[in-house]
Parts: sequence; structure tokens; C-alpha cells
Amino acid sequence: MPALSHSTRRRFLAQSALAAAGASLCPRLAFSVDAAPHVQFPTDARERVAIASYPFRDFISAPRDAAAPQNLDLKDFAAHCGEKFNIRKVEPWNRHFHSTDAKYLEEFRGSVEKARGAVVNIAVDGDHSSYAADASERDQAVAFSKKWIDVAVAIGSPSVRTNITEAKDSKPDLDRAADSLKRVAEYAAAKNIVVHLENDNPVAEDPFFLVQLIEKVNTPWLHSNPDFCNTLATGREEYAYKGIAAMFQHAYGICHVKDMETNEKGQVFRVDMARTFGILKRANYRGYCSMEFDAAGDPYAGTAALIAQTLQYLGSAA
Repeated sequence: MPALSHSTRRRFLAQSALAAAGASLCPRLAFSVDAAPHVQFPTDARERVAIASYPFRDFISAPRDAAAPQNLDLKDFAAHCGEKFNIRKVEPWNRHFHSTDAKYLEEFRGSVEKARGAVVNIAVDGDHSSYAADASERDQAVAFSKKWIDVAVAIGSPSVRTNITEAKDSKPDLDRAADSLKRVAEYAAAKNIVVHLENDNPVAEDPFFLVQLIEKVNTPWLHSNPDFCNTLATGREEYAYKGIAAMFQHAYGICHVKDMETNEKGQVFRVDMARTFGILKRANYRGYCSMEFDAAGDPYAGTAALIAQTLQYLGSAA
């Protein structure tokens, strides 16, 4: 899906408005400016559970689809999740935002606070590659990530998950990607926002490539976002579990919980949940677990099942 376009004047006004919104609103979650992030994660199992908006894309109205069946506005998603699941922490997808104007973001934040909820992360997908051979392409990728860091400040999210898009002119390049992500992480650190990378695209976001990238950038503001099933869906089971173990060594604030995933051919890949939560525990991961049901069927029933499994495994943590 193409990124939103703006004129130079509108971009300047939007960025100024975002900065003002971020300065005027107090964060919903507790975290402090320092040489490293210090998000105060809850210890209660249910309080560590969040719900991603992505699985509900057929129900949430967005700029690309104003005729969603339930026409649920993203700003009301935390309240909706509270009613449906008794979970009020959410992970919105950037393409579900109606707008990034300051007025909408202030309404968004107000709606989440009214629901006694919180945004734990923003899942951000863009269309420009951070390792492209074309320097202007890399610059666009950096600028896009910075924009969503500003959005995170405005709505009180402690972090963003930015993506690494495949480049049309290059295979994955560690040095160019590291240079881009270093610029993003430096900007994020100044805003007190953590940046996460997810093992999603099997080419550009291979888990071991991401680990190399995080280690090369070497900043406490850049971490991994382990996804339970994305790499497993490539069909390489042992590689996938080794990859998620490597990712959890660099995890901080967010992971994506799935128990299965269906690929474009209709093949279903099932997660060994005991094994994966065992990896999570051995890594001493204390961040949020975001429910991201991603298979055929009702996302409400699928999300409820994921919550039940997650509470079972987190509740038995030492």
C-alpha cells in the first residue's frame, strides 16, 4: 500500500503540529529520557497482553477502506478491545490511522485514555527500502520512520516497529541498512522512543540479518520484535526456531504472538507454543505480547484463543 503523500507546506505544518502535540500531552505509559530506554513493563500476565489492530483490518475503517463492515475507527480500538476481550492495551497498524494531523492524534490519545487503555507500540509499514543502492530511496525510508516516531510521541506510544522493505536495486545490504537505522535510532533516542525490527519479510527481514543489523548499529534504542510464526511460514522449521531464539536475545518491548499462519498457497503452519514461550522465558523477556491472529477465520475467536494460551504460558513463568 503506497505511503501517504503530502506537499512540502503540509508536511512542515504537520510536523510542527505533531511536535506541539507531543510536548503538550503527558505519556500514558511510564518511561524516562536517559542514555537507554526504561519502560516500566507490568509483571501481571494479563497486563502484559496487547492486541494488534492488523488482524481486524476487515472491520476497521481506514483511508484505504472507508466501507469496512463495522466501520470501527482506530481511535476507538482500545475501548472496543476492552469490551470484547477485557484487554485495553493495543498495537495499532499505521495504515489504519485516519490521519496523522495533530487534531486526530489528540483525539486518538484522548479516546485511548478515556478507555483506560494504552498504546504499547505502533506497527509501521512503509514502501521505501533502508538498504537500497539509491541514496534518495534510503533517505525516504528514514524520513518515513521519523514521521511515525513523531506520531508515537503524540499518542503516547513508547515504541514503533518499523519495517525493512525489499529494494528493487539491491539484495539486503548490512552496511547501508545499518547506516539508515542508525539515523532512525538517533532520532528516536532524542524523542525517547524505542525502534523495533520484526522478522516479517523473508528476504529483507530474515531474523539473522536483523540480529546482525541490531548488533552493528549497537544502540539501546534499536531492538527486535520477534514474531512467533513469520519465519516458520517459510517452511524451515528448525531455522525458524533458531531465528526466534536469536531475536529474543535482542527483544525489549514487543513480540507478536501467533499460533498459526496461512501462506498465499493456503498452507497452514502451526507454532509449537510451549517451545516458543520457553524461548521467550529463557531470554528473560519482560515486554508486551501482542496478539496478532493471522489465519483464516474469525479474528475475534482467534484472538480470544491466543489470549487464553498466552495467559496460560505467562502465568506459569518463574
